[in-house]
Amino acid sequence: MPDAANSRPIAGQFAPSPAPPQPTIRRMELKLKPFDFNAAVARAGLSPAGQPLAPARGAGKVEGAGFQQALAGALKSVSASQTEASRLQREVQLDNPAVSIEQTMVAMQKAQIGFQATLQVRNRLVQAYTDIMNMQV
Repeated sequence: MPDAANSRPIAGQFAPSPAPPQPTIRRMELKLKPFDFNAAVARAGLSPAGQPLAPARGAGKVEGAGFQQALAGALKSVSASQTEASRLQREVQLDNPAVSIEQTMVAMQKAQIGFQATLQVRNRLVQAYTDIMNMQV
């Protein structure tokens, strides 16, 4: 019988693997600042009693960019990108040395990505409209 020190594993047997090294645990020191309730309430636009703060003088109605303005701006941006790509294509075709093919290809890719994103937004809007119209009231 062979001794254990010189024996080799038989086919299909695996030699025991050494135990994996244990990870070292690092302790982080965490310092918390005291919570300032009044500052948090003021950031939320409320008084400490929970009432909305009065608007500052001269500050009328808060106006933000609505969805319609944001969508119109995005469409104008995509259109400008496509126009710029077309202009660069024309310049490359006319052998303008100031315009590189790389610059033109990047502009074309930006215009294509912008158009695809716009198309996806349009598809989602149409789907949302269809879903709303199919709701039972």
